[in-house]
Amino acid sequence: MSPPPSVSGTAQGMTGETRTPSLSESYRTIAVPLGAGRFWGKLGAFAGPGYLVAVGYMDPGNWATDLAGGSAFGYTLLSVILLSNLMAMVLQSLSAKLGIVAGLDLAQACRAHYGRTVNFALWLLCELAIIACDLAEVLGTAIALQLLFGLPLVAGVCLTAFDVLVILSLQRFGFRKLEAFIVTLLIVIAGCFAYELAIAQPSVAAIMGGLIPTTEIVTNPAMLYIAIGILGATVMPHNLYLHSSIVQTRKFGQDEAGKRDAVRHATLDSTIALGLALFINASILILAAAAFHTTGQTEVADIDQAYKLLSPTLGAGAASVVFAVALLASGQNSTVTGTLAGQIVMEGFLNLKLKVWIRRMVTRMLAIIPAVIVVGIAGNSGATQLLVLSQVVLSLQLPFAIVPLVRFTNSRETMGGFANPLWLKLTAWGIAAVVIGLNTTLLIGFFF
Repeated sequence: MSPPPSVSGTAQGMTGETRTPSLSESYRTIAVPLGAGRFWGKLGAFAGPGYLVAVGYMDPGNWATDLAGGSAFGYTLLSVILLSNLMAMVLQSLSAKLGIVAGLDLAQACRAHYGRTVNFALWLLCELAIIACDLAEVLGTAIALQLLFGLPLVAGVCLTAFDVLVILSLQRFGFRKLEAFIVTLLIVIAGCFAYELAIAQPSVAAIMGGLIPTTEIVTNPAMLYIAIGILGATVMPHNLYLHSSIVQTRKFGQDEAGKRDAVRHATLDSTIALGLALFINASILILAAAAFHTTGQTEVADIDQAYKLLSPTLGAGAASVVFAVALLASGQNSTVTGTLAGQIVMEGFLNLKLKVWIRRMVTRMLAIIPAVIVVGIAGNSGATQLLVLSQVVLSLQLPFAIVPLVRFTNSRETMGGFANPLWLKLTAWGIAAVVIGLNTTLLIGFFF
């Protein structure tokens, strides 16, 4: 196996065609301070990609799975959220390292190393994951619009087709402005949940107990289904493609020292951002456990149910409105990263570049059609069930992104002296084994 081609400027791929850098319109457009002793300046320059990635770890799909898990099982599944976020931190650091060191996003690396049939299959699976994620964003935004403004659910789903205009207007102002928009919405979401937890006053002892894993998570089929949904909502397969691309927007040094510095700061950026995602994901489950499970309302699984019950249960009139505002911000935030991931995957696997609005509309329509059908037939209950199912679909796609990522970052031919050390190789393959094992357990239970 030969090392993948360089992609500085343009490059010849293994199949002979010319390949441009990932997200070429934003490639190396953000300056990084050079020289030693400029830690904070460099950290500030690298801050951003991690938050775009973190958005995918707190999208509306998380809300459905975390609400269902918290109301039905209390704080027990907090351990799944914690372990999922720790796995995400490791995997995203590997994704960033691949982009920085090899100059390839994950899709381009697959194209360079695998045959046409394998690449086509991986592309289809990744597109399915992006559509599943987009489905969660469509449903989450539509539910939030209904809760806040009384808009019918089907109308809200159709209205989400036009958020592509928001994305296009944001991208015109540059990648840094796009990152600032994302961070602003993340601050809104975090503030909303800080308020909700202050009112709910959950038990600190119960939270600490929930962070310790139990065997019941695997032996209880209902709990396992939600647990895998949480895993799918937390470790997002298309985020591994996204992160390996957007770290290349930074203009870091191309020598070994520059790349090592870039890997360190990019890892810090994503770890800090995913720490914020951990807080928000855990907050949703803790809120459901404190407000519903402890009061005997263990059947609360629909987002609209939670909205209606939060204010009377917590005795705070603003609790429900704040909850819906956070949901709306979450749906809009996830839309941005879904658009970028779709562009990266199509360009990387197929070497096919479409206009952003065309790419966005195709993906969004593939999500809107099933959403309209299910919502029209089953209403809000069907919408929430579809949200949870979308997260399980995401989880089932994970091995097909994780295995290539681990393989490439373990390879000295691809990464040179940056190849994963033994302890990281074992950790990464261990994470892959856990994900595949949980998915296999789910499928066996589903079919038999």
